[in-house]
Amino acid sequence: MASFDPPLVLAVHGTRSALGTRTSLELAEAVADASGADVRLGWVDIHTPTLTDTLRELGEAIVVPAFLTSGYHVTSDIPAAITAAGGLATATPLIGADVLPAVLDRLEPVGEFDAVVLAGAGSLRQRAVAEVRAVTRTLARAVDRPALAGFVTASSPTVPEAVATLRAAGHRRVAIASYLLAPGRFSEQLEDAGADAVSEPIGVHPLLVDAIVRRWRAAVAEPLTDSRPKAVND
Repeated sequence: MASFDPPLVLAVHGTRSALGTRTSLELAEAVADASGADVRLGWVDIHTPTLTDTLRELGEAIVVPAFLTSGYHVTSDIPAAITAAGGLATATPLIGADVLPAVLDRLEPVGEFDAVVLAGAGSLRQRAVAEVRAVTRTLARAVDRPALAGFVTASSPTVPEAVATLRAAGHRRVAIASYLLAPGRFSEQLEDAGADAVSEPIGVHPLLVDAIVRRWRAAVAEPLTDSRPKAVND
């Protein structure tokens, strides 16, 4: 891509985990290497510079939401940040279920299992919960094993409840597939959820990097005009 292409702003959720923060920084570096774009981080929570700060500095830019579901940050915070920064940026669809192959890659090292819980962060938004349940159904078909969705917070069943349900159904070895982008407090909680094995978060996986780059390139291919939407289209 040419140097005059608009910057790629990676909208990410902040974390108080040093490892999780480093993962986001490394993801931005990997995306820059793969795309040749000017890649910036815009934190939606906890850290600075905030997404609004980053967009004010850049002006025209393409925001790629590094989120797995259409929760509040995606549907409300990101469009609000774009508006607050002057409305010159545009947002692509979130990453979402495109990363399931990466989740399966992370799950492979845990070995054999009889059933699996897809562990999502959770949300008060029913749309976001439904998206995790839909990915869980796809996961079940991919591994040819029973699968339930479980949530770390805000939604039910919780991950421990989902693990217990599968055990009560007679499944002896239950695994947890982490439907989380980066390590942190949520991923640490999965270790105590009662499963026999827990996969690593997605992290800086090539498939995630590719999904981000593809969204940016698709947006670059469209003219950035006032008629383009300034919110997330998913």
